[in-house]
Amino acid sequence: MKKLEIFNRVYDEASYIITNKATVRQTAKVFGVSKSTIHKDITLILPKISYILNEKASMVLQQNKEERHIRGGIATKRKYFVLKKTI
Repeated sequence: MKKLEIFNRVYDEASYIITNKATVRQTAKVFGVSKSTIHKDITLILPKISYILNEKASMVLQQNKEERHIRGGIATKRKYFVLKKTI
């Protein structure tokens, strides 16, 4: 039974990532698990479950990885913009 629960969780996580183009952090928050769990599920368990889902989820995660420096810059800009308004 435990394997079936893990299988379903990994399948749902991968589907969520693909559908929403979600990051590991966003997915972890939705499913109530750690980033490490999501990463482990997607990189180690998903390839054993579904080749097609693995390819699609990996593409989304790779795109997120390539864009993360941009998101970080935007977040920092937003942070200092809010700080400047409060001063």
